[in-house]
Amino acid sequence: MSPDEFRKQGKLMIDWIADYYENIEKYPVLSQVQPGDIKTQLPENPPTESESMEHIMQDVNSIIMPGITHWQSPSFFAYFPSNSSGPSVLGDLLSSGLGVQGMLWATSPACTELETRVLDWLAEMLQFPEKFKSTSAGGAVIQDTASSAALSAVLAARERKTNYQSNDSGNLGNLVAYVSSQTHSSLEKAIKIAGIGKNNLRLIGVDENLAMRSDLLEDAIMNDLQAGLIPFFVCATVGSTSTNAIDPLSEIGQISKKYQLWMHIDAAMSGTAAICPEYRFILNGVDLADSFSFNPHKWMFTNFDCNCFFVADRFVLIKTLSILPEYLKNQATESGAVFDYRDWHIQLGRRFRSLKLWFVIRHYGVNGLRYHIQEHIRIAQQFANWVRASEEFDLIAPAPLNLVCFAHRNGNDFNKKLLETINSNGKMYFTHTVINGQYVLRMCIGQTNTREEHVRDAWKTIQETAEELSL
Repeated sequence: MSPDEFRKQGKLMIDWIADYYENIEKYPVLSQVQPGDIKTQLPENPPTESESMEHIMQDVNSIIMPGITHWQSPSFFAYFPSNSSGPSVLGDLLSSGLGVQGMLWATSPACTELETRVLDWLAEMLQFPEKFKSTSAGGAVIQDTASSAALSAVLAARERKTNYQSNDSGNLGNLVAYVSSQTHSSLEKAIKIAGIGKNNLRLIGVDENLAMRSDLLEDAIMNDLQAGLIPFFVCATVGSTSTNAIDPLSEIGQISKKYQLWMHIDAAMSGTAAICPEYRFILNGVDLADSFSFNPHKWMFTNFDCNCFFVADRFVLIKTLSILPEYLKNQATESGAVFDYRDWHIQLGRRFRSLKLWFVIRHYGVNGLRYHIQEHIRIAQQFANWVRASEEFDLIAPAPLNLVCFAHRNGNDFNKKLLETINSNGKMYFTHTVINGQYVLRMCIGQTNTREEHVRDAWKTIQETAEELSL
């Protein structure tokens, strides 16, 4: 493709994306296709000859688009959001165009140094202690997801506890990790991948707000020590996936220090709220943590994938993950004056993700980001108030931020039918969880372009559908 042809097609693509955002509310939020519908429309064999972009885009419109669930719809209330925005798309486009492989400082200095600076900006925006900044012994790196960040934290914790012997010998001893019963499943996966084993993962009970009970954590640690086991890691959650529960960071941090455990904080979605001064309290105790991660691709208007992983001691992380074959050796690395971010995570290769994050922060400004987050929380609290005032629905869990968990009083089967009926009509999309055996509906209000009118329409749809099903 020549530069002239690329210029022509690129302009058409930007127009297509802009039209998509203008018309996104006309699409059913949840894809209405059946399994296999897309695949059967695609040729079994690749094309032998070149095909035009016009032909390709015709197939995008007729084949691909019906199979899209529209995460960028303002009526998308499912899971946690995976947001995008105009500046983020443009930053990602620039990253793709530059085609940088930023594994080393030497392979593109701007890729590394912009990432360092932007992550220090975020540390300032989140009012982090100095130890999480690049100007200290710590620092941060952009990973793909919170799952990779969790695995990196587990590996670093493992090596620190075994004095870096388990990487050499493969002998993990009797290491034990701790999470709450509400912690994201990625932590269990990380424990398995790291060779600790599911049997050495303790699920700690929660209180009435579904937050980890620190007393039960300490009891579990003491029991394991008495059994000759080696506690090494605990994960605290700020905003659990099911209910947005917030673990007591300060209490968990004190226990971690007392028993020399690595404390990791998973704040995948909710961490973004802490850039608003009035919600910074959700991170009280972060100064006691060894690592912290959150996803700007969830609630900070930066398209997937973009996880920010902070560590208090980068040298532990680097020593855990660094391998330096001859073909990667270079003068800048050997000088020790630069970061080589490939030593900060699992994979070697890395994209220029900091560009889109830089674009987003500069486009909105800190105050602009705060405005949109505050507005989402305000609307979510309004929705929670509507539920509280309802005679048919109950609020099932606290709603500290932008996730509301509720249920109709007609029971589990009714709530499941209500969810399936609403999702099938395409006007909105929301999901469920199970709390103490109860089927619970989840409304997560955090999509970039969601406004109060969309949530008001959603509540009306929920009420009217429930009334129809009750007849």
